[in-house]
Amino acid sequence: MTGRDQQSENQHVEWKESWHDEYIKWICGFANANGGILAIGKNDKGEVKGLPNAEKLLEQIPNKVLSLLGIIVDVNLQSYANKKYIEIIVDAYPYPVNYKGQYHYRSGSTKQELKGPALDKFLLKKQGKRWDGVPLPHISIDDFHANAFELFRLKSQKSGRMSEIVLDDSNKAIIDNLHLMESDFVRRAGVLLFHQTPEKYVDGAYIKLGFFRTDAELLYQDEIHGSLFDQVDKTLDLILTKYLRAYISYEGITRVETYPFPKNAIREVLLNAIVHKDYSSGVPIQISVYENKIYFWNDGQLPETWTIENLLKKHPSNPYNPLIANAFFRAGLIESWGRGIEKIHSECSEKGSPPPEFSYDANGLMVKFQTEESYGLSETLGKTLGKTLGKTPLQILKILSKDPYLSIPQIAEQIQKSDSATQRAIRKLREAGLIERIGSAKAGHWKLLENDSAKAGDR
Repeated sequence: MTGRDQQSENQHVEWKESWHDEYIKWICGFANANGGILAIGKNDKGEVKGLPNAEKLLEQIPNKVLSLLGIIVDVNLQSYANKKYIEIIVDAYPYPVNYKGQYHYRSGSTKQELKGPALDKFLLKKQGKRWDGVPLPHISIDDFHANAFELFRLKSQKSGRMSEIVLDDSNKAIIDNLHLMESDFVRRAGVLLFHQTPEKYVDGAYIKLGFFRTDAELLYQDEIHGSLFDQVDKTLDLILTKYLRAYISYEGITRVETYPFPKNAIREVLLNAIVHKDYSSGVPIQISVYENKIYFWNDGQLPETWTIENLLKKHPSNPYNPLIANAFFRAGLIESWGRGIEKIHSECSEKGSPPPEFSYDANGLMVKFQTEESYGLSETLGKTLGKTLGKTPLQILKILSKDPYLSIPQIAEQIQKSDSATQRAIRKLREAGLIERIGSAKAGHWKLLENDSAKAGDR
């Protein structure tokens, strides 16, 4: 690649107008990432400015890089428009490269010095290890919670993905079968999966759940602790019984509960957040619930497609938790192929609910569910009410959500029904706990209970 071929700086290309020894840090960053080219003698626009000491640098730079980094780079003399510049070609190295004890890394078009959890993750990756596979001292299987094992046995028996012989054997047999031991030490994944208080060993290994009236107004919150298996069940139960309101209707004598978002889609997003969380960050999973939306956030990212096999074998550089994923698969909590996002979209489509939005940034993964408001009604609720109560009550509910001060004759006029038919439809809405009359027939108004009353479903 010549100077004329490089149109812009990017993840693999950096331009510097003159040489300074501190640029060895950039070479270190390329070596620790995916390799790249450092061009000396070009300005920030990629214009060749020339180097008066190019021949001297051809000798000095390779020696300095070898002395400080212990790696070999190609340093080539280039010329453009009778101006000389040099290109330093850096290969990606399979082992960590440090500059005076510092580990630099090329990310995007910037160089970063790795520290703390980021450095730990990088060093493990270069060693072919995963965070959840690191063994921990001073922990015994006897320290694990018996209920976590029983919960795992129950789920695994239902899924049929775990040998009955192993399930009937000791707790140690389960740990061994899930590859949660290294020599005589339990791996981190084992602590997260089966310890009653994993936060004793892993900071932030819990879930925060809060209900917000506005972004700045938190009404109430919960923290879910315990083993990851416990966290799944407890969090899903809290979301469905306390945080999301179920709209109540009846099919004959059968009570039907309809949530604003599909339960199975919520469950799938929760499982993905737990499996793909970066537990080295020390930050808990955070779930924020509003009247018409819910956010799931976890430190880490969700790959587009993934399988247990890929996580365990094909992609050793993948930053997620293959041992945790394997245990969740054996327990029947997740699928064995990359259908997570597809399954979420399918559930939403089946229930007539908008699919969630996935967004990535440097801080982690955000998944957002939000209802499509139709005159104050979600699309899902509208379809459900149309089936259970009929079209006329649904029409009235939409009209009253826009103007709650209408009288029965005025409502009848808008929907082109008789007053008696309108009264019957209103009676259905009142019996379903969706509206009530406030004040007198002449001076009062209608109150829609969908958004602020437990009569439409318990929170």
